[in-house]
Amino acid sequence: MYLDKILAKHREIAQADDRDLEALITESMSTPAPRGFAARLRVNSANNLAVIAEIKRRSPSRGSLNSDLDPSSIALSYEQGGASCLSVLTDAEFFGGSVSDLQQARTSVNLPVLRKDFTVSRHDICDTRIMGADCVLLIAAALSKSELSDFFRFSIELGLDALVEVHDETELTLAIENGATLIGVNQRDLHTFEVDHQRAVRMAAMMPANVLRVAESGVKTRDDARSLRDAGYDAVLVGESLVTSNDISNSVRQLLV
Repeated sequence: MYLDKILAKHREIAQADDRDLEALITESMSTPAPRGFAARLRVNSANNLAVIAEIKRRSPSRGSLNSDLDPSSIALSYEQGGASCLSVLTDAEFFGGSVSDLQQARTSVNLPVLRKDFTVSRHDICDTRIMGADCVLLIAAALSKSELSDFFRFSIELGLDALVEVHDETELTLAIENGATLIGVNQRDLHTFEVDHQRAVRMAAMMPANVLRVAESGVKTRDDARSLRDAGYDAVLVGESLVTSNDISNSVRQLLV
């Protein structure tokens, strides 16, 4: 299973990380203030579906997508197309990403950035702010209940927004109980990597009014975007269909329904 293999590797790395946490906290808090990832989505989604455009070189399920992409030029194309925020893969082994990809993209545009990775420790959260990201990803399926609660509170204490990713009603309930107000419903099963388009539609109605609703994975067409907007979503996170497009800016514009 993809998720189990990926998590095993990330937890192995985290276990070997002996850096002093207090020093990391001090370093992270001395960096420039995050740029308001959720706030940007909240403003932009008032007019149309907001797009979080992802910089993604490859995936475990599909292999190479755009392995030679230039993060700066892709980020500029996303901004010109009307994207509200960026998502950048920093996992190297499974997705071909890097901290450098995130930093190049971040400095090229004025869009807030989500660090797309598998967060399994407080060290990871500190690193997210230190590298210049504005939002951290917390995947409910990858964490215990206590980890999700602890990492969510810690992220907020560090000034980061936290996108809590869920896959079913049980995880959604847990996210809401922890006070999450930025929730992503991944339409892709992280064990099989198959996409279920009804997953997001089914779960949208369960979210409180104050929650920013983000649909993730499997969004390719204007019709996909419209159906999610109609279901109550504020934003979509889109990667594969954008990085493989021949006209990236126009592909983003097509999603602004």
